[in-house]
Amino acid sequence: MDVKSSIAAQGYAATRPATQPKARAEGAADSFANLANDFAAAVKQGEQTAVAAMSGNADPHALVQALAQTELAVETAVTIRDKVVEAYQEILRMPV
Repeated sequence: MDVKSSIAAQGYAATRPATQPKARAEGAADSFANLANDFAAAVKQGEQTAVAAMSGNADPHALVQALAQTELAVETAVTIRDKVVEAYQEILRMPV
């Protein structure tokens, strides 16, 4: 196996648990707050890695991995936003 593909596989395996549903029951507000905090942490970590890479203190592979995780977080947030807007518009179209 190529070294680059093994690094990519490790990064994928590391992010895989983030998509698994949690077994314990949480309130909707707690769940949303945790989701927002996780999103903010992922974006912040990506920014820190990018700054470190620009100053020469980070490995380029770490930068690519951080950018991929940040991209995944942003795409997930946009998808959730789109679904919420779509659900709201559907509710508005319902006859009273």
